[in-house]
Amino acid sequence: MVTITIPKEEYTKLKRQSSAYRRFASRVFEDAILDPVKDAVKDFKEMGIYSNEFLADLERGLRKSSYGKQNGDRSAQK
Repeated sequence: MVTITIPKEEYTKLKRQSSAYRRFASRVFEDAILDPVKDAVKDFKEMGIYSNEFLADLERGLRKSSYGKQNGDRSAQK
């Protein structure tokens, strides 16, 4: 491990910026995926490159996942 020495004022500033970034990033990524499962699967289907079997597996997997439990029946908020 390498030790770097910086002034306390600079450390405090960097720590404050880091905390602000973490709060911002957590909000951005928390809100990024809010689509119901059926809408997420629809997005994949519209690409036209996935088989029906894959899409069915995707939907089953999403519904069983924590994502599906949180967003499975949510109405679209667009």
